[in-house]
Amino acid sequence: MPDLLIELFSEEIPARMQGKAAEDFKRLMTDALVDAGLTYAGAAAFSTPRRLTLSVHGLLATSPTTREERKGPRVDAPDKAIEGFLRGAGVARDDLEIRDEKKGQVYFATITRPGRPAADIVAEELEKVIRNFPWPKSMRWGAGSLRWVRPLHSILCILTDDGGAAQVVEMELDGIRAGAATRGHRFMAPEPFSVTSFEDYEAKLKRANVVLDAAERQATIWQEATNQAFASGLEVVEDRGLLVEVAGLVEWPVVLMGRIDDDFLDLPPEVLQTSMKEHQKFFSVKNPKTGRIERFVTVANVETADHGATILAGNQKVLAARLSDAKFFWENDLRIVRERGLEGMAEGLRDVTFHNKLGSQAARVARIAALAREIAPLAGADAGLAEQAAQVAKADLQSEMVGEFPELQGLMGRYYAEAAGLGSEVAAACEDHYKPLGPGDAVPSAPVSVAVALADKIDTLTGFWAIDEKPTGSKDPYALRRAALGVIRIVMEGDLRLPLDRFIDAQLLRHKITLNRSEASDNEIDTLEEILEEIAHHGVFGAAFRAVLDRLQDGDRAPETGDGSLIHMVGEAMPDLSDNLLAFLHDRLKVHLRDEGIRHDVIDACLSLDIAAPAGATPGNDDLILLVHRARALGDFLKTDDGENLLQGFKRANNILTQAEDKDGVEYSFGADAKFAETAEERTLFAALDTAEPQIAAALETEDFAGAMSAMAALRAPIDAFFDAVQVNVENAVIRRNRLNLLSRIRHICLQAADLTRVEG
Repeated sequence: MPDLLIELFSEEIPARMQGKAAEDFKRLMTDALVDAGLTYAGAAAFSTPRRLTLSVHGLLATSPTTREERKGPRVDAPDKAIEGFLRGAGVARDDLEIRDEKKGQVYFATITRPGRPAADIVAEELEKVIRNFPWPKSMRWGAGSLRWVRPLHSILCILTDDGGAAQVVEMELDGIRAGAATRGHRFMAPEPFSVTSFEDYEAKLKRANVVLDAAERQATIWQEATNQAFASGLEVVEDRGLLVEVAGLVEWPVVLMGRIDDDFLDLPPEVLQTSMKEHQKFFSVKNPKTGRIERFVTVANVETADHGATILAGNQKVLAARLSDAKFFWENDLRIVRERGLEGMAEGLRDVTFHNKLGSQAARVARIAALAREIAPLAGADAGLAEQAAQVAKADLQSEMVGEFPELQGLMGRYYAEAAGLGSEVAAACEDHYKPLGPGDAVPSAPVSVAVALADKIDTLTGFWAIDEKPTGSKDPYALRRAALGVIRIVMEGDLRLPLDRFIDAQLLRHKITLNRSEASDNEIDTLEEILEEIAHHGVFGAAFRAVLDRLQDGDRAPETGDGSLIHMVGEAMPDLSDNLLAFLHDRLKVHLRDEGIRHDVIDACLSLDIAAPAGATPGNDDLILLVHRARALGDFLKTDDGENLLQGFKRANNILTQAEDKDGVEYSFGADAKFAETAEERTLFAALDTAEPQIAAALETEDFAGAMSAMAALRAPIDAFFDAVQVNVENAVIRRNRLNLLSRIRHICLQAADLTRVEG
């Protein structure tokens, strides 16, 4: 069974494309071979800046002969139908077989496809793969029609048999004829050489100063960099993404360590690291004792007689110019902060548009500050500090440093806040309020930072909900799913008991005021602002809306509330917007809890509690901590035998009761009396319900959900016994009604913990 080796040799492939290109090459080519009947034992793909390589071993030498039986039209079908079948099957009429079927005699064709040599199949499929390769960007050169990421120079394509003899796969693509030759390093070994197998190819490439395996290049770079840093008592700042990128820039990594001029050592280490990474692709080397970035590591692609001295000198000269810019930005920003304060730096946000419908960054900051002040007490923060932190948290967006390096926003805010003499809590909030930026990012934990981070994310969500710019399908241009997950993680990891409905309603109303201020009357705006103030007392929009309108109804300031008025439109739209956004957060919560093993139907059962549960049950759809505690307790309970059997008993009771209510047109929700019990099982169930009901209610009142589930578990045996021994729908109307009301008690008690109708049986 031969082995296949393919190399596509070109000008330099961008580092960011190499890894995926190798995966695509392997997937497309091996899938095509298998589809053509050539199975194989294993395959591996490799990439360097100038080549994509695929090695396939244990390939079939010839595709197998296949036979396919195809059913055709009836014998008495029109000639055109039969001729069409013959063309599609590629056979003559004499080759057809007639068979008897239920509906008459039918033509059958047996299509035989002889096997083909592997070389022919490889040539055919490789051309298709090359011509249709999914590069993110590609180019055409010369007079040919071929498109590739960079000009393609040569194709190496050979089949090596078990005896070691290599056969070139004959193919030509836009004047490029496949062969058995390749080239090594562009400068250190540019002459072509032939290969006979993958092992021969890899060994000769290494002798020609090319390391084929990207993982090996990465390991070489990291080991040499850390060794050089260690020898100087320093350590390399780990950066996996940069390591992958740099390994894609060189075929023969030569690691060099250089010095940073003393003039730049006082720059914040993050500034040095970002500047060197973004502009020069340098690794930062820090002093572990001081945390300062003192040196850099660069990776050359060539060995030199002076051991890289000239390369380092050139790099240090370019780096000095880059860092001079960074130093100028840093010093100029500090001057502004010291002269005008961080508030002065933030003044320019008035002229920066956040969104054409949502106003300026300054308007957004004002909304966030107001909400942060409201959230602060529940996060354990000082309201004044939270408001102050929110007012300056985005000031660094106006700094020259962040203008040059946007990824430093927040971090530079902390430095500038410290330089302005603001407290450590305010400075930390400037940096942390953007967090978490991704699933692996830590969430803010300091109370002031938590308040500002939540306010920032809630303002973003409510703003885009207010202008109907919600995520659709896979599209989420404003990262609203990430913002929602950020709210959830901050609340969950901080164990915060927050009435999210209240804060969502408050911020939605602030947006409505901003959106309508220019066109609405002063009276209408005053009314909305009064409702906004009232939300803090009544908790949510609906109650505040009614309270303010009732208060203003008979006075001189009574607003217009008829159809088409602003007050009417806001009153109609707000509840739906708020509910929709809360549902969006619940959907994100389900995704977040999936890894914890909490089933989506269990969460749905707890979410539906406010609708399903009778009066007196604990609400809390907007209190995520309460919701998750309830879901965890219910999930754990349902994993037990008692929980599973009680669920079945509840569903049975609910089904019988629902059918009877539909049939009789009445609601059986009260009046069950033990004096009408005819069996011991009925009396035992009455007693069990009398015992469990107050226990469950008391446990729910104290949010002891595990205790509530334990009390419910005690109902499992008497409910099972009742259904085993008692018939509910008997002829005696009094007994039947009493037993249906008894089932209603079961439903009533169970629904206090969760809407068990939502749990899948």
